[in-house]
Amino acid sequence: MKPMKPMSGMKPMSPIQAMQPMKPMKAPERWWPQDLGENPISAGGQNATRYAFFGDRQRLAIDSGDGKVQVYDTGDHRVTGVQQHQSGSGRKLTFTSQHGEVDLATLPAA
Repeated sequence: MKPMKPMSGMKPMSPIQAMQPMKPMKAPERWWPQDLGENPISAGGQNATRYAFFGDRQRLAIDSGDGKVQVYDTGDHRVTGVQQHQSGSGRKLTFTSQHGEVDLATLPAA
């Protein structure tokens, strides 16, 4: 068996690599209705379900994975996250807002 070679130090980054400006993040591809606008305040998803929240319009767009988008009126809720609970009786979507958890079933369709 050969003895292990000692580790060598890392090479420093070249000035060209170190000075590259960061590239802007790519905006999400719009899948929600056009009248909601281009940039949601928050967006995300879990499994096949995705959401986009538009605070200035008080609207939450949901795509449950079937390509059909449903829009809900969020009232004074500012949506920041989503949780998906699955059980034998189906799936339940819960959103996080400044008021705590909000069950999607409690929001009226817009």
